[in-house]
Amino acid sequence: MKCSSFCQDPFSYRRRLTREVRVGKVGVGGLHPIRVQSMITCDTMDTETCIRQTTELAAAGCEIVRITAPTVKDAQNLRLIKKGLLERGCDVPIVADIHFKPEAAMEAARWVEKVRINPGNYADSKKFAVKQYDDAQYMAELGRIRERFAPLVRLSRERGISLRIGTNHGSLSDRIMNRYGDTPLGMVESALEFARIARDLHFHDFIFSMKASNPKVMIAAYRLLVARLFEAGPDWNYPVHLGVTEAGDGEDGRIKSAIGIGSLLADGIGDTVRVSLTEDSVHEIPVAQALVAEYNQRSSGASDRSRSKRVLPFDPFSYERRATTQIEVNGIGIGGEETVRVLVRQQTFDGVAHKLSRMGDFQPEGVLESANLAAVDPRDSRAIAEINCSKQARFVTIKDRIDLPVITAYRLLAAALDPCHPILLKDTLLPSSDPDREFLATLLESATNLGALLCDGIGDAILVQGESSPSQSLRLAYNILQAAGVRIFKTDYVACPSCGRTLFDLQKTTARVKTATNHLKGVKIAIMGCIVNGPGEMADADFGYVGGAPGKVNLYVGKKPVKFNIPEAEAVDQLVDLIREQGRWVDVISQEAPAALARVTLAN
Repeated sequence: MKCSSFCQDPFSYRRRLTREVRVGKVGVGGLHPIRVQSMITCDTMDTETCIRQTTELAAAGCEIVRITAPTVKDAQNLRLIKKGLLERGCDVPIVADIHFKPEAAMEAARWVEKVRINPGNYADSKKFAVKQYDDAQYMAELGRIRERFAPLVRLSRERGISLRIGTNHGSLSDRIMNRYGDTPLGMVESALEFARIARDLHFHDFIFSMKASNPKVMIAAYRLLVARLFEAGPDWNYPVHLGVTEAGDGEDGRIKSAIGIGSLLADGIGDTVRVSLTEDSVHEIPVAQALVAEYNQRSSGASDRSRSKRVLPFDPFSYERRATTQIEVNGIGIGGEETVRVLVRQQTFDGVAHKLSRMGDFQPEGVLESANLAAVDPRDSRAIAEINCSKQARFVTIKDRIDLPVITAYRLLAAALDPCHPILLKDTLLPSSDPDREFLATLLESATNLGALLCDGIGDAILVQGESSPSQSLRLAYNILQAAGVRIFKTDYVACPSCGRTLFDLQKTTARVKTATNHLKGVKIAIMGCIVNGPGEMADADFGYVGGAPGKVNLYVGKKPVKFNIPEAEAVDQLVDLIREQGRWVDVISQEAPAALARVTLAN
């Protein structure tokens, strides 16, 4: 497989051209703009609230609305919801979200424009069972799945509706897990099994998705999917829907979404997106619109244009940090085995110097002006050759204000630069001095550019210069490192967005869990509203807080349930007790500025 086969050209933006798939009145893929969608959060049996939330999303700019249909009864009520929407003049396409019940999918397909199924649990099992499947047993399982899936495909073809084959990292079936493991390859193979069944039945109106809460896993899975589709042939040019599942809320949720979605959009991958926040759904729309806006204004390019002949400086399907030589900058180690550092400009350092002892982990670790950086245009072969001839490792970055996108510039630099030289990443090559610039725009740009490069394994230090506020730029830098999974300095939360399956108020519950645990550095806690987004979707969380029944919570250590049917009022306290029992609890202590910070000050 060619490393560049995951996109048209990893050094120059060209949107991947796909076939068109219709979702009601909305065209997805082809020459259509990248579409924005979301999901309502109420009980599907509450017809009036479903209608209200759907119309609110449509008014906010949502182009496709998803509604959960966990049972046949819920699926039947989609008829009344759709009827009520049309009576109110709202013809936004509706997607029925199906997990475990093929019967619910068959009912829902009678009333909506699209049905989403999850290959990991649609007519399949998830019991964390360890079993060796020989080829005959594996094919027998595929035959059983075909029997359950084929009727939905035939009904969708007859009604002229579309399907989404939506794989989730945390809900791969036991069959896939036993053969491929909990991997991006397993995610892709799970989806392709269902796609082959659809194609055998001459059905092509489907869209893929490869969602995960870990942006690195999500990015690798989508790249691998697109590469496999490219290898399969030109008629496998199906659209893809992008999303980071269980991204969480607030700044962290937006950053994690931008890293996963934004980096793929920058490579021309993606025809429709959903930003999954643990907030009211209408708050997802402006984030999604901001992420796709730039690419909807660009030309899609031509599929017959030649690819770049440059060698990609990383494996796009498997994360590995670029190997460099450790050097000392401002009294701290950069590169080599050192963690990714945070640098600031002198002006930023001066703006926070008076409160360093109160800033906890959000500390500047180096000052740009005294870092002895070599700033280059990566197209300047003479400057690159001079650095590569150096007998000692140099600290290198990109010049400001050159006419290249950030991701392209640093990929070119990493491709040309000897691997011994550490690299400083910048979120933008146009430093901001505008205190009135909208912070969401800065956050999404910084997270997309820095996050994409960090997930590619490029970068030994970062500099946020798109945000003029000193404290805010430091916080943003550290939150990007955390969301990209390259430096953990605080509690990590995986929180699903609410939907009609949710068994408690996710927003309030997430806030309570965070209040009790947000000082636990390096602990990952999953907050899941139901069993669908429960043990499977928690992926690599250390602890899980999962809705088990109305008003009842189950607690997990990893993927193992250890406490059941806890009254919701007691569940947060029992989660704290469980963390203590597992030896992961620490009491809150005051944080002082580290000794290294004094060296930063003196170095200047």
